Amino acid sequence: MSHIGPTAQPDKRTLRREFLTVRNGLTADDVREAAESLAARALAMPEVARAHAVAAYVSVGAEPGTLALLDALRARGVRVLLPALLPDNDLDWGEYAGVDSLTLVRHGGRMALSEPAGERLGPDSVTEADVVLLPGLAVDGRGMRLGRGGGSYDRVLARLDRAGARPALLVLLYDSEVVAQVPAEPHDRPVDAVVTPSGVRRFT
Repeated sequence: MSHIGPTAQPDKRTLRREFLTVRNGLTADDVREAAESLAARALAMPEVARAHAVAAYVSVGAEPGTLALLDALRARGVRVLLPALLPDNDLDWGEYAGVDSLTLVRHGGRMALSEPAGERLGPDSVTEADVVLLPGLAVDGRGMRLGRGGGSYDRVLARLDRAGARPALLVLLYDSEVVAQVPAEPHDRPVDAVVTPSGVRRFT
């Protein structure tokens, strides 16, 4: 049943398109400066500072940049796990060993992703992480995250739940992507904190 009228909430697909349009308008300088601020903010968080293993991802295009953070974590001796997309949209994981350890993989007609070129550790290896960085397009005041819609990270969160793993769940966003509300479904799980270039906001 569709809800029409002034009280109707925009659906997830419409919101994704709107947030991506704004991101795609950012300059390379905007993205680089934000990435440096995001890395500094995230590295100063206690849960990141004491982490032995962090599951992250390599940002693409105008996504909030992650490489500066990945390199800083690795320099600290933190084990960094990166996802490799499987044909069924689930995620396998591999270890990050610097930019040279990445390979560009094109998945069908979708975007090309930088993935770890080395040994695959299995989908369950994410349960060993102390911190999990989740990609997103927005987060609201409850900590509910608007993802890209592929469902890969819903599976990751379900896998963490089944294993009884309780890593800190973080999302890196631009300041304008912290909003009043995003549509949420019963299976959606809030993140613990959002990191933006201007600061950290916690939800738990």
